Amino acid sequence: MTSASLNSTSGPARRTVVAAAGAAGLAVALTACGGSGDDSSDTQNGTGGSTGGASASSGGTGGGDGAAGAALTTTSDIPEGGGKVFGDKKVVVTQPTAGDFKAFSAVCTHQGCAVKSVQDGVIHCPCHNSNFSITDGSVKSGPATKALPPVSIKVSGDSITLA
Repeated sequence: MTSASLNSTSGPARRTVVAAAGAAGLAVALTACGGSGDDSSDTQNGTGGSTGGASASSGGTGGGDGAAGAALTTTSDIPEGGGKVFGDKKVVVTQPTAGDFKAFSAVCTHQGCAVKSVQDGVIHCPCHNSNFSITDGSVKSGPATKALPPVSIKVSGDSITLA
């Protein structure tokens, strides 16, 4: 028997089948990490709204796609102990304590999924269940291993804008 007689021409080559299966798996994985197209979501810690304090901004210059000076929201829209995700700007704004506003990139550091909610003191990424602190963006539970980068914001009166 020669090696030529071992090759069959009646079906697809094994390499083709394996490559197709790998491509299908990759497509499923990429779809799972995609966003739902929701522009914003907000949740709170069950403590009601904010006090509307005009204290300062978060430090840092991490990821967000918004332009500097772009209006995000008002202080009354960010619940104390919670926050709001602005999917269109790729920013999440939180209020860990009354009048203390923070902002972080809304892109999960694990695989680039969009975080979707803020609840019980954590920013949640639904793709693989990573959770981040509303106070400093640090990882509360993985699989993410890096904190959400801070985004600079400016609080002036009751207005919150990108700095």
